[in-house]
Amino acid sequence: MEFLVLTKVGGFLGPFATVLGVIMDLLFQMTSAVGIQNIGLCIILFTLVTKLLMFPLTLKQQKSSKLMSVMQPELTAVQAKYKGKTDQESMRRQNVEMQAVYEKYGTSMTGGCVQLVIQMPILFALYQVIYHIPAYVQSVKAVFVNVVTAITSLGGDHVSQLTQFAADHKITLSRIGDLNTSNGMVDFLYQLNPDQWNALKTLYPTIQDTITTNAAQIEHMNSFLGINLASTPASVIFPTGGGFHLSLALLIPVLAGASQWFSTKLMTVNQPKTGADENNAMAQSMKSMNTVMPLMSVFFCFTFASGIGIYWIASSVFQIIQQVLINRHLNRIDMDEMIKRNLDKANKKRAKKGLPPQRVSQNATASLKNLQAANEKAEEELSAKIEKAKEQVKASTDYYQSTSSDPNSISAKARMVSKYNEKHSK
Repeated sequence: MEFLVLTKVGGFLGPFATVLGVIMDLLFQMTSAVGIQNIGLCIILFTLVTKLLMFPLTLKQQKSSKLMSVMQPELTAVQAKYKGKTDQESMRRQNVEMQAVYEKYGTSMTGGCVQLVIQMPILFALYQVIYHIPAYVQSVKAVFVNVVTAITSLGGDHVSQLTQFAADHKITLSRIGDLNTSNGMVDFLYQLNPDQWNALKTLYPTIQDTITTNAAQIEHMNSFLGINLASTPASVIFPTGGGFHLSLALLIPVLAGASQWFSTKLMTVNQPKTGADENNAMAQSMKSMNTVMPLMSVFFCFTFASGIGIYWIASSVFQIIQQVLINRHLNRIDMDEMIKRNLDKANKKRAKKGLPPQRVSQNATASLKNLQAANEKAEEELSAKIEKAKEQVKASTDYYQSTSSDPNSISAKARMVSKYNEKHSK
């Protein structure tokens, strides 16, 4: 495809977006088969399907968080033990002890991050598909192509005409493709709201019948509970003419913020605690994020097309339902049994590599013991040197105190020389 957005998600993200587009196209065809051609419903079903597909990864990530909550007191104790110590030896000892804690529970420092890393490209691709539905959903694109074909068949400089049209109607061109291409024009037309479609008929009066027919179908597909998914809630609530227009579109940013806030609260139930100190930097950062993110959702859903807001709400609602089920499941988990399974799984992986069970754990423990032994030996040597120095000072003091009262006498000097030779001949 020639969409600019597809260029932006090239590389390893492109295949994810393509697969998700195929899924959404199949859903649109299924709903169309029963007489419902509606992009809003398709977005909700699409969100449900993607949540189900990602559920195994989400569950694993949540289990890792639950395990972290059990491990956190031990990890915190290790960090407290080496607090303020920045020398290389202390850092080495801290890393070894931290690693030993992770191995004790059959996990790794990156165990909880793997699932998040896998999910990230899928989430980025999801937003691209929702934001540019015609780029990936061929059944929707076909309707827009009818209008594109009619415009290009007229001849003339349609690129300049559409560019000026965009400037007159405050349409952003930064996220669309090249208007010289069919795909770029489809991307452009997808942003038009009903009023702008009417204005387009005025721009091209000779093909207004074609525009009217397809615009009506597009409006029908884009209408969800009376809300046009191509319009932003801000443009509906505060129309260009000024004033305030009460609309159901107002519910989109409100529900988006509320649902995300509740979803975040549920997710933090199984997050590892960072300590009782409310001034803890990490705790304060997480608390701020849990407040700021829902507010950002409200702002974005005011300014983004309503279709994005519908996806945002559907995603949070399904996340809430999913999180309630996950929390119930995690509350019934026997953590000792979970740790045992983790250790068994780690040992099986080691067995496939021909390594003995728990070798890494044993090595980590051995390394820790070696470091402790080396440190104890160094402390003992230092103590021995201090004691030896004290003994030498005491012996010297006792010696000079044992000489005659007349230090200048010949006998006193003879005894000093004799003692000196005796001392240094040993």
